[in-house]
Amino acid sequence: MTSFDSSPTLTAWRALLALAVVFVMLAITGWTALHHQRDDDVSLKEAFAAWQHGRFDGRPLPDPLGPPQQVARFFGGLSAGQQSRLVQKYPQVVGNLNGAPVSLRFAANRRSLTEAKTVEEKRMHDVRLSKSGQQDADRRMHRFAALLRDDRQILSFDPDGGGRAAEVFGDLERAERVSVVVPGVDTNIVNFERTYRRYSSPVGMATSLYEAERKAAPSRRVAVIAWADYTAPVGLGMDAMVGVPAKAGARRLIALTEALPGASSVPVTLFCHSYGSVVCGIAASKLPERVTDIAVAGSPGMRADTAADLGARARVWAMRDADDWIQSVPYLEVGGLGHGADPVSPEFGARVLSAADSVGHTGYFEPGTESVGNFARIGVGSYAGLSCASGGNACRNGVDGDGSGGASGDV
Repeated sequence: MTSFDSSPTLTAWRALLALAVVFVMLAITGWTALHHQRDDDVSLKEAFAAWQHGRFDGRPLPDPLGPPQQVARFFGGLSAGQQSRLVQKYPQVVGNLNGAPVSLRFAANRRSLTEAKTVEEKRMHDVRLSKSGQQDADRRMHRFAALLRDDRQILSFDPDGGGRAAEVFGDLERAERVSVVVPGVDTNIVNFERTYRRYSSPVGMATSLYEAERKAAPSRRVAVIAWADYTAPVGLGMDAMVGVPAKAGARRLIALTEALPGASSVPVTLFCHSYGSVVCGIAASKLPERVTDIAVAGSPGMRADTAADLGARARVWAMRDADDWIQSVPYLEVGGLGHGADPVSPEFGARVLSAADSVGHTGYFEPGTESVGNFARIGVGSYAGLSCASGGNACRNGVDGDGSGGASGDV
């Protein structure tokens, strides 16, 4: 007999449930995501267009969408003075240009942040704006001011729309292992960092992971990137139910991993939370070989039925806290709605980690939790110390304890 769990009847009911969830969310959000999404690429596109048609000291500028190695060679042929002048002329481009020297990107984004802060200071007192508009300007101004502190290393920055940013913790150019934190919905420039519920923000997640990695391997040079450099869905509306924002984010994530400094032998790990795991799932098959591990937490799905279907060369890890509401979403994809199978299910085939003491959907990066400890051990390659969800050794089978082995065949 065919079991009810795999019957066509149950599949149909799951599809209807998924559609019902979508309609409820649309009713709650009032189609907000569809009707109020702002194009936050316009000004950056204009800056890149000016770059593509410009020349510098009589030579053509490299294709900003070309291979990062080509961009790196161009900058390698410039003097320090020439590089500085290029930052002054094209700060927004250089600050977001894969292949440009990391230190130069930091300097360019500092210049862009200063300009953006000045704009928001003027908007705060613009009588043509509504009260809420002035308050939004005030929030953005204070966020830009915080990002301008001397200790900040801003790898990318775009103030348009909701805003995007990426920040580095540690020495990215000398790191022996690099971790990238990919956040989920409702991520924008204002909540890139939070005081309340600090470790639910990209900066909070990245700083907690960075400290946990340093504790896990004190002698190893590590760097962590808080990567909020894609346009995340706003709320739990239609955008969060489909893969369009994730596909755009995946292209940007692939470009980042291809352009990271250091030798190709320096391992890179992606830590993908909530909708961020959709981004990572779509990117998985096109990530460079140096991305050895993809770890997801609180995932609504990775746009695949199994880990093998991702086409990743990296190992795939997953965790979910028992109190996480995400477990109640329909894990299926119907007509482009939904994100596929549950990554912590046995059928998916990921290596399932323990998140025993995490609390809720946003608690995975809280300092001292088993979840962030597990993430840190993956980040530094100390696989032997990982805690599996089953309590046994299943998630560690076939993985080198010191992280020196490759990822091939380990999914």
